[in-house]
Amino acid sequence: AMVHVHGFGISGTYLEPTAALLAPHYRTFVPDLPGMGRSIRPEGGLDLPGLAKALMSYCDAVGVERPILVGNSLGCPIIIEVAAAFPNRIQRAVMVSPAGGPNNQPLGRALGQMARDGLREPPSMLPIAARDYLRFGALRSLSLFRAMTRYPTLERLPHLVVPTLVIAGVRDPLVRIANAPRLAVVPHIDVVSVPGAHALNYSDPQLIAELIRAHIDGEPLTTSTGRRSVVE
Repeated sequence: AMVHVHGFGISGTYLEPTAALLAPHYRTFVPDLPGMGRSIRPEGGLDLPGLAKALMSYCDAVGVERPILVGNSLGCPIIIEVAAAFPNRIQRAVMVSPAGGPNNQPLGRALGQMARDGLREPPSMLPIAARDYLRFGALRSLSLFRAMTRYPTLERLPHLVVPTLVIAGVRDPLVRIANAPRLAVVPHIDVVSVPGAHALNYSDPQLIAELIRAHIDGEPLTTSTGRRSVVE
């Protein structure tokens, strides 16, 4: 089974193009985490450990014991938190545009990165993001966004000891491609860069789905022809 984990303040809607391409091959789930999208608002605040616990509760509810977790943006730190608290519950991980850490600090810098990325995403992404962020609320967004920017994603990624694929867009202002070699030396982590910005699961679902399938099937992540010819 495969569970797709969305970014902060937004629903899983923008992950559905990639999920739909993978659904014929895997049991596929795209939840909305507590307080986001179509999910009810929790009484307490939102933090990364709490969202990780909620994700595992969702997996329990749908009968998935050890999913392949596919995260985008904030979804990547959440997956790392799942690995820390529930190490036997992950079969494999895919990190698309892993946000968090020094590259997203201070907060003002991260907000500027988000604004620049918005101009690089497909125009059809705007109504999805606007609807979800308005529903989530400004104060909740700011609090969770601050938690994401402070999270040392790259530093903690090697502690995720299952086979892991990291995908980063070369035009993503929130992810520093220069950090990739630090991860590539970890035996169980494969790191690739692709054209595009932050919301790759939405902007290029065909390529992301193909890379995920190649990662799971043990096929080459780069090819001399075809869609994967643009991958480095």
